[in-house]
Amino acid sequence: MNSSDLNISQSGPQAARPVIRQLDEGAINRIAAGEVVERPASAVKELVENAIDAGAHRITIEYADGGKTLIRVTDDGCGMTADDVPLALSRHATSKIDGSDLLNIHTFGFRGEALPSLGAVGRLKITSRAEGHDGVTLSVSGGHTEPLKPAALTKGTVVELRDLFFATPARLKFLRTDRAEAQAISDVIKRLAMAEPFVGFTLRDVSGGGEGRVTFRADPQTGDMFDALHGRLTTVLGKDFAENALAIDAEREGLHLTGYAALPTYSRGSSVQQFLFVNGRPVRDKLLYGALRAAYFDYLSRDRHPAACLFIDVDPHRVDVNVHPAKSEVRFREPAEARSLIVSGLRNALAAAGHRASTTVAQATLGAMRPEAPQAGSQATGGDDAPRIYQMDRRSSGSYITPPRPSGESLQSSYNWQAPPREDMQGFAEMATPSARVEEVSHSPAAEALPLGAARAQVHENYIIAQTETGIVIVDQHAAHERLVYEKLKKLMAENGVASQALLIPEVIELGANDAQMLLDLADDLAGLGLVIEAFGVGAIAVRETPAILGRVDAAAMMADILDELADLGDSQTVQARIEAVLSRVACHGSIRSGRWMRGEEMNALLREMESTPHSGQCNHGRPTYVELKLSDIERLFGRT
Repeated sequence: MNSSDLNISQSGPQAARPVIRQLDEGAINRIAAGEVVERPASAVKELVENAIDAGAHRITIEYADGGKTLIRVTDDGCGMTADDVPLALSRHATSKIDGSDLLNIHTFGFRGEALPSLGAVGRLKITSRAEGHDGVTLSVSGGHTEPLKPAALTKGTVVELRDLFFATPARLKFLRTDRAEAQAISDVIKRLAMAEPFVGFTLRDVSGGGEGRVTFRADPQTGDMFDALHGRLTTVLGKDFAENALAIDAEREGLHLTGYAALPTYSRGSSVQQFLFVNGRPVRDKLLYGALRAAYFDYLSRDRHPAACLFIDVDPHRVDVNVHPAKSEVRFREPAEARSLIVSGLRNALAAAGHRASTTVAQATLGAMRPEAPQAGSQATGGDDAPRIYQMDRRSSGSYITPPRPSGESLQSSYNWQAPPREDMQGFAEMATPSARVEEVSHSPAAEALPLGAARAQVHENYIIAQTETGIVIVDQHAAHERLVYEKLKKLMAENGVASQALLIPEVIELGANDAQMLLDLADDLAGLGLVIEAFGVGAIAVRETPAILGRVDAAAMMADILDELADLGDSQTVQARIEAVLSRVACHGSIRSGRWMRGEEMNALLREMESTPHSGQCNHGRPTYVELKLSDIERLFGRT
C-alpha cells in the first residue's frame, strides 16, 4: 500500500463525520413552535390561556380564514409594562413560576415558549397597558423584532397574529380546510369556557373583513361554583345536557371530584361530550377516559358513550403537567386513586338518581307523534300561512255544552265499555278482542302523586299506561322487570361473592414478561371475580380457577382481552363484564315476557319497585324503560293550546 492509498483511507471517515454546531435563535424557536403550535387552534389556546392567567374577566377572540391569516385575542387583564413586553418574547421568560419548584404550578402556562414560538412562525404584534403605565406595542415577524413603540390602550392586552406559518410554509400544507380549523378553534374555546365559568368569552369570525359574526358567546356566570358551572354547561353543551346531568361531588385520598355527568339514557353515539379537567386544565388522558367508561359500562351498550364534564382537584405536587409542551397530558403520582374516585363518584351519583330517565326520551316520543305539516294551499288550513284548524275548534250552529264528568258507577261502567263488532266494515272485526285492557281500579289520588303514578291500562300486553298528577307514564313491562331482576342478581352476587370452579388441569398461557406481570398485578382483583391466576415461570401464567357462572371458558382469549383493555384504558372490566352479561341474560329469561297480561295490582307493584330500585330508568342495554308525557305536551299534540 503506498502513501496515497493511506491518505485516502484516512480522509474518508474524517469527511463523513458530522459536525456539531449551535443552532441560531430563530431555528430554535421554529423547532419549538412545531411542538407548541400545531395548528391555529393551538395558537388560540396558548393566547387565551395567557389572558386567563393575567386575570381577565372578558376575552374576545377573532379569527379569519380558520385562523390562518388572522388571530386576535383581546383581554381586560392586568396588562404588561414597557419592560415586560420585550421580555415576554424571550424564550423561557414567564411570570407564572420562578423555577424553584416545577411541580407547584397553579396557572395554565409556565414554560415561556408560546409567544416566542408564535413570533418565529408568524407576524406577531402585542399591544398592552398595565395600570399606572403607558401603553406600548411590539411587533415580531418571522423572529425579527422591531423597536418598541407607544400605543393607545385603555387596559389589558391585545395580541394579534397574522399569516401563521408564513416563515415555515411547509406547515401550511398540513392544515385542513378553513371550516375544519375554525371548528377546532371553537372546540378549544368551549373547553376553556367550561374550565373558567366566571370569565366571559366571545368568539368572532371576521373572515372577509368588517365586524364579522359571533360564532360563540358565553357571558360570565355568577353564584357558587356548581351554579356557575351549570349555567356555563347550559351555554356550551345545551339545555338538554344541563337538564339531564347529575351533580358530582366526591372526595377521596386528597383528590376532589366535581362536575356534572349525564344520565345513562342521555348517551351519545361518540365521545364528543366527554370533558375532563385536572386542576382546571383541560386534559386528554386515556386513564381518566377509561375510568369514565368503566363507571357507565353496566348501563350502556358498547356502541353508546356517556356525556360528562368532570374536574379533578389535587395537590399540584401529586400530578405532573409538564409531560408534553402542549400540556394536554398529565401524569398522576397515584393513578389508581384518581381512577377509583371517578368510578365510585359517578356510580354513587347514578345510584342516587334512582329510576330517573332523561327528558330527551319524552321529547323524542313527542317528536314522533307530531302531526304532519299541512300541504301548501290546503283548504283545511285556509292557505299557506293560515294556522291549522282542528275539528274541535270548529264552531257549530249550537253552543257547546261541557258534559259532566262521570263518577261512581257510571265511571266504572265506562271503563268496561267495548264497541260492538262491525261486520259490515272491513278491518273492524278484530275490535271484538282489543289489544288494550283498561283495569278496573278505583281512583287513587295517593298513587297518582307517586313518581310513576297509578296503573290504568295495559296496551298490546307489553306497555303499562299509568296516570300521574301531571300526565301519563308509558312503561315497557319486559324491559323494566328485566332491569329489576338484574339488579337483584347483582346484589346477591355482591353479598355472596362470585363462585369459582377449579380446573382439573390448570391452563398455562405463555406471555411476555411485561404482559404476565400486568396480569399478576391484578391477581387479587381477578380472584374476587372468580378468576384465579398465578405465576408459572418467566413470562407465563397459570389459570387455576374460572368463574362458575361463565361455564366453559377460553382462558387464553380472556387473558388477551384483559391485556388489550389494560393497554387501551389502563384497567380492565372484561371478567366483570362477562359475568354481568350472563346475569343480564338470566334476568332477561326470568323477567315478565312481552305478551303477558298483568292484573292491576301486578302493574302497580312493578311501578312501586321501579321507584325504589336504582338504575331502573334504563334496561340492561341502556334503553329507557319508561316515557313520561306531561299533560300540557299531550294537549299541544291535539291543538288545545
